[in-house]
Amino acid sequence: MTVKRTRGRPPAGDVADRRTAILDAARGQFAAQGFGGTSMRSIAREAGVDVSLISHYFGDKSGLLVATMQLPVNPIEKIASVVEDGPDGMAERLLRTFLSSWDPHRDIFSSMYRTTMGSGDSQAPMLQLARNILITTLVKVLEGDDRDVRAALISGQLIGLATMRYVISIPAVADAPVEDLVRLYSPGMQVLIDA
Repeated sequence: MTVKRTRGRPPAGDVADRRTAILDAARGQFAAQGFGGTSMRSIAREAGVDVSLISHYFGDKSGLLVATMQLPVNPIEKIASVVEDGPDGMAERLLRTFLSSWDPHRDIFSSMYRTTMGSGDSQAPMLQLARNILITTLVKVLEGDDRDVRAALISGQLIGLATMRYVISIPAVADAPVEDLVRLYSPGMQVLIDA
């Protein structure tokens, strides 16, 4: 007997299994093909679900990437709240949000960083997150022909600061209050935002 696949939401008992199948398929495809080389349709096909179910659970492909990483904070929501007020003062908002979100989860950030940098994998989830969520979102709010480069440099500044604070744990940076870091670090970042 063949069971016909239906569109939309599965029966209540199948929800956890379907979500797990989607996440497993997405993890495998993101790892093998990267964010850009993976489609929602190919994930749906591998998971045996309709593509609309992926949208129902995770929104879009960026939301699915974040869900596969099981992060303690949702970077899509965080960066959206930062950029919604535009470029004026964005460096302060970005730094304050980034640091206050990750400070309670230093060990998770450190582990993600070490795994990513140690793997040599250009498609590692943390790198995909930086490229396809952080940089892409910044490019949308920045102006000018060089906004792609500036968005990448801003992302690099955040990753550099996080590396010193959470991974290498340089005491002057690791122990500094968030507001001190925002005050000292944001002017240089704001130059890239305003350029």
